[in-house]
Amino acid sequence: MAKSLSVSVVSADHQVWTGEATMVVAKTVEGEIGILAGHEPMLAILAVGDVRLTLPDGSKVLAQAEDGFLSVDNDMVTIVARKAELVGSK
Repeated sequence: MAKSLSVSVVSADHQVWTGEATMVVAKTVEGEIGILAGHEPMLAILAVGDVRLTLPDGSKVLAQAEDGFLSVDNDMVTIVARKAELVGSK
């Protein structure tokens, strides 16, 4: 079983999604990045685009985010955006 990340997606005025994921893919100003458990600490500026989360059961959650940042530290991923919303799940 893949190790999990603790993920939080936060908009300026509310929490959009929080939970465990095995992979996070987000669009940054330098390109798309995929994050798995054990990723080195980092801070990146978000570009307008999708944030794709793969959950431990294999299902997917999709959010849209813009104007913010993504932080990774000790298997914790925090996405803070001026505007963010869930747009789907499978």
